[in-house]
Amino acid sequence: MTTEPTSFELARAVADLAYDRKAEAICTLDIAALSTVADHFVVCTGRSHIHVRAIAERVEQEIKQAFARRPLSVEGLDTSRWVLVDYGDVVLHVFQAAERGLYDIERLWANAPRWNYEEGSDKEHASV
Repeated sequence: MTTEPTSFELARAVADLAYDRKAEAICTLDIAALSTVADHFVVCTGRSHIHVRAIAERVEQEIKQAFARRPLSVEGLDTSRWVLVDYGDVVLHVFQAAERGLYDIERLWANAPRWNYEEGSDKEHASV
């Protein structure tokens, strides 16, 4: 039996899985106090459409296995330039570099506390 993770635990698991799939520039934005859309955005970059797709699919598969959670929706797999995997409380955004720069989610949510992912880091070592 799996236990339901907190939104931070889920965001951390999503970031860990993206890292395992060699995602780049992984960061988490804590938007809970700023929006009802979600509690956390996990944002990362893939090197190509194949890499972006592989990151999103790995996260989806492993979160389903670990926590018995399926995303509410998955958008963008057709072109894999920006794939969004929505778990409700946590939303994964996997971009190719050009799209990440164009949409600049980190700037749009600049008031949100954020932590830049480093393997083994935790919230106390967050970069705000």
